[in-house]
Amino acid sequence: MSSAPGERLSMRAFVLTGPGTYEVQDLPAPVAGPGEVVVDVERVGVCGTDVEFFTGEMAYLHQGHAAYPMRLGHEWSGRVTALGDGVDPGRLGRRVMGDTMLGCGTCRRCLLGRGHVCEKRQEVGIRGARAGALAEQLAVPASSLHALPDSVDAVLGALVEPGGNALRAAQAAAPRAGDRALVLGPGTIGLLVAMFLRAAGAEVHLMGVTDSSLAFARDLGFAHVWTEGTVPDLPFDSVVDASTAPHLPNRALELVEPAGRVVYIGLAGEPARLDHRTLLLKDVTAVGVLSASPGLDATIKAYAEGSVDPRPLVAATVGLDEVGPVLAGERPAGAGPGPKIHVDPRLGR
Repeated sequence: MSSAPGERLSMRAFVLTGPGTYEVQDLPAPVAGPGEVVVDVERVGVCGTDVEFFTGEMAYLHQGHAAYPMRLGHEWSGRVTALGDGVDPGRLGRRVMGDTMLGCGTCRRCLLGRGHVCEKRQEVGIRGARAGALAEQLAVPASSLHALPDSVDAVLGALVEPGGNALRAAQAAAPRAGDRALVLGPGTIGLLVAMFLRAAGAEVHLMGVTDSSLAFARDLGFAHVWTEGTVPDLPFDSVVDASTAPHLPNRALELVEPAGRVVYIGLAGEPARLDHRTLLLKDVTAVGVLSASPGLDATIKAYAEGSVDPRPLVAATVGLDEVGPVLAGERPAGAGPGPKIHVDPRLGR
């Protein structure tokens, strides 16, 4: 293994020990195995998936794909500081983010370029005991890395993963200039979808619940903002459900124009019921989006060019010691109006 000067022996990491229980622990620093790198983590996004692990509701816990104790964190950026055997020396010192989905590399899906739906996949900070980025350092396969240009700073780098999901959802809506699109749920993913749809030339409408989230959407320049009861009777060429409400997947079908497109990227805590007759009789195309993997490079390009700027979504940046309260739903002191909280593991060291 080759490494940069100042190789550390230990690091601090946020460890979820059970539902609602956690510790910031001193752990041995990771070592890069063959084909792996070690990254000094600079930013990590706290995601709704992390909250589900905190509450114990995440399905993977009940399906045997994840177990406590675990280290969360799959939206990250940082700098490569050590290389395992077989890794290109040119990787050392590079600023990077990484794909969450790590396929086995040998199954039919992986060989077809669909490793993000590999049955045996690991997911960084989520599935298969692959430790996440809520730590000072992280070991990941070099093949999962995506280089960040100078114009994509650490904050943007940690927004690439959620942005990749949103970009794929926006692409699935297949917007043409002048199309009218409706996004259900103005959280991080919904707002990112709206940004990518706007960049593609669509007239974007958003539907939400709270006054604060709707006001924030307006501040981002989205003039067409509604509650469920005030959505106007307009033809929506596409509807993207980025919510967690179990009744909205079917509502999306009702709202979309015949021959339009519905995209599902939000996950409800319980099964949603869809009337397939509506889908069929309206000749609607429905698409589900699981992963950012196929959209990461295009997201980095959009951020680098400035066609989409998600920085306003980040309300606050905290240290590892403040992650637990954030997962429990506490808003950091002085937080802005955005929906996303970032973590800088170097704070409070």
